[in-house]
Amino acid sequence: MPLYSGCVLDAGKHDSLCFLHDDWGVHVNERAKKLPPDESDCLSTGDMARLSNTTLRTVRFYESEGLICSMARQGGSHRKFAPSELRKLQIISDLRESGLSLQDIKTLIGMKNRCGSAKSAAGQMTETLCRRIRELQDRIDTLSRVRDELVSTVQTIQHCRDCHEPQFPARCAECDVTNQPDSSRATQLLWKN
Repeated sequence: MPLYSGCVLDAGKHDSLCFLHDDWGVHVNERAKKLPPDESDCLSTGDMARLSNTTLRTVRFYESEGLICSMARQGGSHRKFAPSELRKLQIISDLRESGLSLQDIKTLIGMKNRCGSAKSAAGQMTETLCRRIRELQDRIDTLSRVRDELVSTVQTIQHCRDCHEPQFPARCAECDVTNQPDSSRATQLLWKN
């Protein structure tokens, strides 16, 4: 069976996607390089899910996709993962949360190995990551703008808690509290509508 930095795999689709720690930029100490790792260092599927804020199903799915690798099981025991696999799972989960598809992640992970030189790999990776950073910054800007508008709306409608208008909500459009020139778009849509 092929050996990949702390995990022994059955031959198959995992071979192309399970990478050495160095491919992830992780500095591995000698203790983490032991094969197989000390049983006390190993994480169960449940530990992986809990520590990465994912689910058991997600851990199993990412393993089946070859993005993380469990160690070889002995005598029908449960899956066990090296701590390095938790770090992989955490960054993969963060990348997914940021909007990357699994295919995008697989492409990024395999990019270096598909290039003929360090210069080519670095160039492709830089271009791809810079494009992704720009997309993320655009999303961050939008989220920040929406957040600011929602904060403004909350601040505005806090005054409405003391409203005793008998014709609520019909009179909200005419109210001095919400009828300010600098009233946010969110206030206009959600409260004055």
